[in-house]
Amino acid sequence: MTELPDQAASQVRLAAVRLSRRLRAQKSDDRVTDSQMTVLMHLSKHGSLTLSELAEAERISAPSMNRTVDCLETDGHVIRTPDPVDRRKTNITATDSGREIVAATLHKRNAWLTERMHELTPAERATLLAASEIMDRIATQ
Repeated sequence: MTELPDQAASQVRLAAVRLSRRLRAQKSDDRVTDSQMTVLMHLSKHGSLTLSELAEAERISAPSMNRTVDCLETDGHVIRTPDPVDRRKTNITATDSGREIVAATLHKRNAWLTERMHELTPAERATLLAASEIMDRIATQ
């Protein structure tokens, strides 16, 4: 196995970060922060979660997650309800407005990326798709 130069890893990392920033900028509501958007996306995908589950998913402290959820709750994008089985727990659920923000944002991000991909050659699009599968595999390790 040949040694991977640090420069190659750095190039991939920088490209991934730059693309991620451009995609995050495509939001349906600029008042929602990136952290808040991530929480709304988790809730939209997985349903109700506890504060601890959200904090663990984002690898941040529970107090930090609590501040993010507080802001979302104030804006009406999430609600907190007592867990029906364990009353010590509180479940956090996206409201209709929270789910609408997620759907609109995903649509906007996909549209932006689709436009960029139309500028590529068919071979470049195929390479990008293959790279996305590899990057996803790396990200899940």
